[in-house]
Amino acid sequence: MITSQQTGLYYEVVGEGSPVVLVHAGIADSRMWDPQWVTFPRSHRVVRYDMRGFGRSPLAPGRYAPPADLIGLLEELALGPVALVGASMGGGISLQVAVARPDLVAALVLVGSGVRGHEWSEYVTRSWAEEEAAFERGDLDAAVEVNLRTWVDGPDRSPDDVDPEVRQKVGEMQRRALELYAEGGAGAEEEALVLDIGNRLGEISVPTLVLVGELDVADMHTVADRLEQEILGARRATIEGVAHIPSLERPGEFDELVLGFLADVEAA
Repeated sequence: MITSQQTGLYYEVVGEGSPVVLVHAGIADSRMWDPQWVTFPRSHRVVRYDMRGFGRSPLAPGRYAPPADLIGLLEELALGPVALVGASMGGGISLQVAVARPDLVAALVLVGSGVRGHEWSEYVTRSWAEEEAAFERGDLDAAVEVNLRTWVDGPDRSPDDVDPEVRQKVGEMQRRALELYAEGGAGAEEEALVLDIGNRLGEISVPTLVLVGELDVADMHTVADRLEQEILGARRATIEGVAHIPSLERPGEFDELVLGFLADVEAA
């Protein structure tokens, strides 16, 4: 087990080549990148890590900012400017890092990314309320299932339409996060690093690829539209037949899009 001396985060590094850092979604941890952990290191130096309160990184009382944690890890590893591949919450964190420390970022891949300040739909806010209610009554299984229905299945599929191994894997990662929050989350206060990131997307000048799953919630398509429009030169692609976690559901197509984009960035 490798733990960052500066941030206390669990991380792994493998491969050689231009550096890529994988930033996981809020319903997962670094294990969501297992397929890419096989393919990406063939051409890149690849880092994946668990944010505080996920996987093998505990959550302790006190204030913390996930983007600042990522910056601390990047400084400690001293890889030079990296390509950040951020999914969902990890995309929102990557956006803040790109604005706060542009010297650390060479490219962005934003997968079903959130952005601070987005006005979430009733569909999503209702899901969060259901999850919170289940967690408060101590029913972690129900809380996990709410997240699986909302994000892995998506609004237009039933659980039977999704690979059961994908549902099981995400469910295990989500349950781990809920357990860690139950253990140390009471006194933890998460903060943003760039409070007005939604108004500063135009400051991002690095090559950017915006990805979204065809069957993801409508909010993710709305955010993807905005990122494509407001980040200069951003590319946009949709992965068909998947919801919020295309890297697990369609790893081959995901890899082709992301690695192809990174190869174009290097060639340019």
